[in-house]
Amino acid sequence: MKYVVVLGDGMADFKVEALGNKTPLQSANIPTIDYMANYGELGLVQTVPEGMPPGSDTANLSVIGYDPKTYYSGRSPFEAASMGVELKDTDVTFRCNLVTLSEEVEYKDKKVIDHSADEITTEEAKVLILAVSEHLESEGIKFYPGISYRHLVLWDNGPYEWDLTPPHDIIGKSVGEYLPKGTKSEIFTEMMIKSSEFLSKHPINQDRVKRGLNPANSIWIWGEGKKPLLTPFDEKHGLTGSVISAVDLVKGIGLCAGLDSIDVEGATGNIHTNFIGKAQAALDELAKGKDFVYVHLEAPDECGHRQEIENKVKSIELIDQNVVKVIKDGLEKMGEDYKILILPDHPTPLALRTHTSDPVPFVIYENSEKTYDADHVYDEFSAEATGVFFDQGYKLMDYFLKDNN
Repeated sequence: MKYVVVLGDGMADFKVEALGNKTPLQSANIPTIDYMANYGELGLVQTVPEGMPPGSDTANLSVIGYDPKTYYSGRSPFEAASMGVELKDTDVTFRCNLVTLSEEVEYKDKKVIDHSADEITTEEAKVLILAVSEHLESEGIKFYPGISYRHLVLWDNGPYEWDLTPPHDIIGKSVGEYLPKGTKSEIFTEMMIKSSEFLSKHPINQDRVKRGLNPANSIWIWGEGKKPLLTPFDEKHGLTGSVISAVDLVKGIGLCAGLDSIDVEGATGNIHTNFIGKAQAALDELAKGKDFVYVHLEAPDECGHRQEIENKVKSIELIDQNVVKVIKDGLEKMGEDYKILILPDHPTPLALRTHTSDPVPFVIYENSEKTYDADHVYDEFSAEATGVFFDQGYKLMDYFLKDNN
């Protein structure tokens, strides 16, 4: 039996007036996934435990089968693992976004315009983070370039008592009340203020403005964490596996779980990613003998944060046609029994431009067991109508893999 998870980050949503009071999932043309809903198991799952923030960190950890309340130690350590940064038990890590802030004179009065600086390229971002490192790095605090707008700060023997806000949660808001709070928080606040002074003048940002793109004119530090320790996936389930993602966080979760991380050329973490390449990489891993593949698609989430209604619908359709259909057709050609689990990690409603903790729809399709139900289609409300509900998200993976356990 081969097992595949297709994770459409942030696919779930609320009803959108511009879509005829439908959700993006209801509006999208997704014949392959709807077929799987017709013939598979449909329901809701609570991926974010009560009392925990609805981040892609806690949610993906839950989906991959680890109880966040037991295993979660912060998001940035998973990103560090993906970047190959070795952590000591005394290290504290942080996510460092390159963001676009408005141009008020006082930093506290500036507003978050864009949490991703127009999804700045990795090449441009690396130059800017190296400039940040040159200006701001100290004996105990180091900066590491990552992918696009997502980077890493490591504080050797740093404090771990923090109140930090994700920038995508405060788009359009003044940053004053959301500046870092906690032990030695003034150090990070000063770094963020100083970064805005020299990044706005950097040639890369001046060129971006000329091209009509948002400048990456400040860093934003958040997502603190310490070195995680996950029980290996193969030890839990007796399966070998791989993770395929363009996002360091998800790659890092996979690596910490003992899965192989597969890089795909052209994988960007947005709607312009190499969807077919990711699907083919999953099939290649299975053909090589892997039992399990976790395919993560970030595009719907980014469209939700950016309030791009048409692109969110389009990203879901691309996942259906260029990922799910390609994987399904490829598995059929292999001639082996298989199961596919399709779900988001959390909703990213267009109206809110950030994550929520609402349950998300899932479908489990098994090629060898089919029971037809015409009322089952893949969306939030059809899933809710089944009455099937996993209130502890991490248990869904055990259920999905039950034939092997």
